[in-house]
Amino acid sequence: MCGVSQPVDTTHCIMFYNVENLFHPSDDSLTADEDFTPTGSYHWTFKKYNRKVSMIGKVILAAGRGDPPWLVGLAEIENERVLKDLCYNSPLRKYGYRYVHYDSPDRRGVDVAMLFRDSCVRILRSRKIPVVFPFDTFARNRDILYAVVQFPSGDSLHVFVNHWTSRYGGYAATVPKRNWYAAVVRQCVDSLMTGDPRAKILITGDFNDYATDESMTDYLRVREYGHRLPRDTLYNLMLPLARQSLHGSHKHEDFWGCLDQFIVSDAWLTDTTGVRQVGGAEIFDAEFLLVDDEKYGGKKNFRTFLGPRYIGGFADHLPVYVMFRDG
Repeated sequence: MCGVSQPVDTTHCIMFYNVENLFHPSDDSLTADEDFTPTGSYHWTFKKYNRKVSMIGKVILAAGRGDPPWLVGLAEIENERVLKDLCYNSPLRKYGYRYVHYDSPDRRGVDVAMLFRDSCVRILRSRKIPVVFPFDTFARNRDILYAVVQFPSGDSLHVFVNHWTSRYGGYAATVPKRNWYAAVVRQCVDSLMTGDPRAKILITGDFNDYATDESMTDYLRVREYGHRLPRDTLYNLMLPLARQSLHGSHKHEDFWGCLDQFIVSDAWLTDTTGVRQVGGAEIFDAEFLLVDDEKYGGKKNFRTFLGPRYIGGFADHLPVYVMFRDG
């Protein structure tokens, strides 16, 4: 339980979850959210919305396995009202969750955010990192969320929450946009490590790219842990999972892949004191988050909608998480 000293060998959870179109049913005149209103094409009522908020809260608690995650990165939340409902009007309300959020220029109004348990950690500072493409200055892109989180030991973690440009419109046409996102994050990391080569950094989100795509390998310069590399190397914790067939956080047709990832600095993996990782990254693939895939076989994500048809599920992504110790 937070708020009291913990044994050094106690483990805790950090989670990321793309919750897929968690819109508030009211119409925001400044964004293109009309489809997710009671009169819109998805007939998004307050009853459906409240049900989804409650379900997302239950998923977050279940992923913690008795100790709810201390930090939760989120993608595809519409606004502050959604975050308030998650924190105060869902099963999360008993656990003292608060949130960090900034409105971004995204045309549909979907943003990233981070929940945190304020009895467990402190947010020392936070800001949004705008992303502007020099080759498409009219694009209205989702910001990156940056926060410095302090743990009970006094140690700090630099957290970046991302939701990069989707592949909608074609993979080749959208590659430069995700590469630019990666370059922006890498520049921030380089700046941090110039000041502190042992900075503990965790980069998470829905990158809409896989661990082996060029945005990761060439622009963010991510590697797999296990080699003697420079201290400023970043490591992708999802690479071992990416090699497993029929295993991932997101399914496209018959292919499971890990678009949702954790990327970390050397100190987060190798330090023996303060906040540091335990084990590898995992996908929370509880049975209740999946349904039979009648077209391609096996299982698939239990989504809120199947095309325009409401089926009352969770999201088109599974949560991912890492375990850590502090002390």
